[in-house]
Amino acid sequence: MLFDVISSGSAGNSTIVISSGHVIVLDFGISKKRVNTALAQYGFSLDDVEGFFITHTHSDHASDAFNAPLEKLYVPQPKVTKINTLISGEHLVKGYQTILTPGFKVTALPLSHDCPNTMGYVVEDGKETLVYLTDTGFVPEKDFSYLQDKDYYIFESNHDAKMLYESKRPDYLIRRIISDTGHLSNYDSAYYLSNFIGSHTKEVILAHLSDECNTPTLAMQTFESVMQTQLGYLPDVRLECASDSHETKGGQE
Repeated sequence: MLFDVISSGSAGNSTIVISSGHVIVLDFGISKKRVNTALAQYGFSLDDVEGFFITHTHSDHASDAFNAPLEKLYVPQPKVTKINTLISGEHLVKGYQTILTPGFKVTALPLSHDCPNTMGYVVEDGKETLVYLTDTGFVPEKDFSYLQDKDYYIFESNHDAKMLYESKRPDYLIRRIISDTGHLSNYDSAYYLSNFIGSHTKEVILAHLSDECNTPTLAMQTFESVMQTQLGYLPDVRLECASDSHETKGGQE
């Protein structure tokens, strides 16, 4: 399995996942051109994508979902911007629903965000498993069994709490971000991951970092500190931070 986090952050989100000649897209909150350019590096075009899976309908995750063919689009809400037809049937994603596309099994996990029916996705290709989880105030306990000891994690680490509280952001926005329907802090992210990663885990990509209230250095330092505290050691995994300005590639054939 290969993956390419084309963009992750408030400016837009989209990731492609590839295995054995098959490709899917997770979120479509950036331009069609940018997704096509990333796909071309692997010999694909947008027409080759066999499933477009949207986590929720906030614009940074779904603004360009209208470019996906309806028969390949999976969304957890019936109404999507610029799509006149309501999403229905198996394409209207429900919690713990498993969707099969050529080469992949994709399971939706309910999250807690201020957009109804926000989902994370667990992507399996029969050999490896990738977790894609962003935009949530906490991780529901019912999801835990689906998240244990996976090969790859693309996992929200949105903000450093100290930077957020000391920022010039208005109080209502700070309260939104730290709420149960907001975003995971670096500490929250690392704490959850300390309970999830296992012997099969190869790579962790910290995602959806705030440009104003976080830095890659802080996010990775917090991850390492929490791992040492919770596990007593630093797991032997590749650790990187995704960005909304450049691609972050991972996985292996």
